[in-house]
Amino acid sequence: MTNFSAVLLQAANPNGGGGISMLIMMVLIIVVMYFFMIRPQQKKQKELAKFRSSLQKGDKIVTIGGIYGKIVEITDQYVTVDVGGDVRMKMDKSAILKDMSDAQTR
Repeated sequence: MTNFSAVLLQAANPNGGGGISMLIMMVLIIVVMYFFMIRPQQKKQKELAKFRSSLQKGDKIVTIGGIYGKIVEITDQYVTVDVGGDVRMKMDKSAILKDMSDAQTR
């Protein structure tokens, strides 16, 4: 058992040194992942939360499911959306994806 673990240790570090360089590489990989993946995603989430909290009656929106509508009523957690005709849908605020007020209509 001792011989097997010694062989594994030699295979993991064949030059006998370099432990600090491996540590630096791991830290660099984590830093790169943070700045290119995690940080932009957090920024998007903050912008989306700010948008959802600033919704008002009359805003034209699109839901995550692709439903276009106009906000008729707002509560703390729910939004009632008029989707056309006499159809109104009550949905959670987290289902709203973006504002379509400034989008051009045909």
